[in-house]
Amino acid sequence: MNTDSVFVVEIAPRPAWLSLMWTVSFTALWTWLIYALPALSDSGFPALAVRLMAHGLIALGLWLALENIELTPRQRQTTWLVFMVPFTLWSSAAWTAAINSVFRTGASSLPLLPAAILLPVIVGTPVLLLSKRVGQLLDAMPTTWLIALQLYRIFGSQWLVYWLRGMMPGLWALPAGTGDVLTGLFALPAAIALATGTAQGRKTAILWNMFGLADLATAIALGMIMSPGPFQLIVPNGPGMAVDTFPNVLTPAFVVPSSILLHVLSLRQLLRRNRAEAM
Repeated sequence: MNTDSVFVVEIAPRPAWLSLMWTVSFTALWTWLIYALPALSDSGFPALAVRLMAHGLIALGLWLALENIELTPRQRQTTWLVFMVPFTLWSSAAWTAAINSVFRTGASSLPLLPAAILLPVIVGTPVLLLSKRVGQLLDAMPTTWLIALQLYRIFGSQWLVYWLRGMMPGLWALPAGTGDVLTGLFALPAAIALATGTAQGRKTAILWNMFGLADLATAIALGMIMSPGPFQLIVPNGPGMAVDTFPNVLTPAFVVPSSILLHVLSLRQLLRRNRAEAM
């Protein structure tokens, strides 16, 4: 019995609508809290908690996947470090730069924030798509993991709260926040549908990934043309963009490219699994 089969036994009986109901309830509660208590989101604590949680889950999932590959303990440890050390350094660098206002508008003549968003994707995507070791990891990992992990996207409701407070233009906050929330809300239902092992479940998972990527592409494009800098084409009539300071800047500087790469990995995994089953 492979890992996907085990995972099907564990979560398939749980109806997707029940997971959606609980996720909607939690999202509504979280959104109300950060709206009613502005100091909570402004403190940076929620951002830190979410980043650490996602980082820990990625580290654990990678180790569990390596345990399903025929490697010696030394090879397993080395492989885990090869992936986790650069990922941790990237996270630390983005966090340090954000705290020191490196991404603040006017801090540099170079477009550092767009570079922080796009360069990891440009460099990381070919590696994740072509690496044989990454392919082995994806084959050993349940296809549901990379989808369910992006439940953290529900925390994008903070952009909707900023819009309601009059702190951010609706032209950006509404599509970016709504898209993030919908991606997060449907992460668990999509994972549950995928766990059934049906063609419809795989189609649902692929569509979920495409929607998540489209949401991020929309947020990036609108953010670049609405933020002060060389790419600005739209000057908001009202509140300006407020994503270049800590802790908000961590979302475009680290969370967005990380989420894109997770979608890329999930799509590669789904396509590899389809090809393997067709043989």
